[in-house]
Formats: sequence, structure tokens, C-alpha cells
Amino acid sequence: MGFNALKPCIDNKGEALQENQRILVVEDDKRLSVLIRDYLRQQGYQVTGERRGDRAAQRILHEQPALVVLDLTLPGKDGLAVLQQVRAEYGGLILILTAREDDMDQVAGLEMGADDYVKKPVEPRLLLARIRALLRRTRAADSKQPEQSDGYLDELNFGGLSISRQAHRVCLESKTIDLTTNEFELLLLLAANAGTILDRDTIYKVLRGIDYDGLDRSVDVSISRLRKKLGDASSSPKRIKTIWGKGYLFVKDAW
Repeated sequence: MGFNALKPCIDNKGEALQENQRILVVEDDKRLSVLIRDYLRQQGYQVTGERRGDRAAQRILHEQPALVVLDLTLPGKDGLAVLQQVRAEYGGLILILTAREDDMDQVAGLEMGADDYVKKPVEPRLLLARIRALLRRTRAADSKQPEQSDGYLDELNFGGLSISRQAHRVCLESKTIDLTTNEFELLLLLAANAGTILDRDTIYKVLRGIDYDGLDRSVDVSISRLRKKLGDASSSPKRIKTIWGKGYLFVKDAW
């Protein structure tokens, strides 16, 4: 079902109805923008819109919405330029929209700090599911307490690397490492399972709430970004290892 067939009804799950969270939709296609905004409002979100890229960055930084739906093709300034401009000062979530079949836009967006992407033509329920999954992960991270029933401590320490679940903070050799929400959740998942190989299917399912389609490169891109930020980007990484044919392994005693 595309937006052309969208019916004005409230989703029965009702998950968003109690959230009342703010979303900014940056999309220059007026009809699509209105349809997206109306649909998300029906699900209980506070939604506003912006059509120009050269105004989007200022609005994102000023309004600080919980999540931004960001089209990559915009007048005034393209979406990737907007993403690059705001990422360092905007702590919320960014979900990019792209109409191109080539995955280079998605990879570039993820490299610049986007948390997820959806391809056009936009499927409304898929867009809603991705938004809910991103916001759910953020809520889960914010609600974690120092000693959890799952046995995880609030702070995980591996040599000079420390990860605080409650503070949503990562430090390497006493220096704070700036990570996106997606990167933090990925690192936390790997570190909480240190010494255990996690395959792409498991990582994708945990982080995005949907089954892996075998084609999406977002996990690999995020792993690459994590390695760079943790100083582990050599051809033979020591902290986050690729186990060919199996997945990724976080090494407990790496320094």
C-alpha cells in the first residue's frame, strides 16, 4: 500500500498515541509531504514540515525535534549537505528518504550520521515502523538503570574504552567519542555480547526491528564508522573483528 491508497484511519497498535513526540518532515514534494505529515499525525505525533534545504538546517537546530524525516533531493541545499551541517549539534534521529536505486546515497547518508533510510516510493506502514523502531531504541536507552535484570551493568569497560548505557556516552582513553544513536546502539549491542559472534541477521533485527533482507549495507557502514571513531580502522582491526561468513566479534581484551 502506497500513500496513494492511504486511508484516514488510526493504526490499531496505538503505539505512538501516547508519545506526542515532535517530527520534522523535510520534503519538497508538497503532496508527499502533506500525506506523510497527515499519516504521522493520525498516529499521534506532532509533525511539522519544511520544503527547502537551505532553511532546514536552521529549523532542525532551533527546534530540536525528536526525529527528522529528510529527503535527499531538496531546493536550496541537498539533504546530504543539511545532514552534514546539523549532525554535530543535533542529537536527535535522522531518517533519510531517497528515490535513487543506487545505494550510494544511502551509504553516504549513513556515513554522515543518518540513523536509517527509506526508499521512495514511500510505503507508509514501513515508514511508520522505521520511525517507531528508532524512537523505541532511544526510549529504551534512556530508561536503562544501573543494574539491569538482563545482567548488564550500566557501564561497560574494556581497557581504555568505557560505555555508559544510562548516560549514552562512550569514552576512549578518557576522551568522549561522538556517536550517533545508531552507532551507540550498535556498539552497545556488540560490547554487551563481547566474545560472541553476532551475525548480520541478529544485529539488523535487534537494531531495526525488522528482518534482514540480505542486501542492506547499513550494518557494514555503521561498523566501518565505529572502527574509525574508535581508532580501529586498520586493515586488521583489533577491537571489532569481521569473522568472515559469520558476522562481527567484539574482542573483550582489545586495547
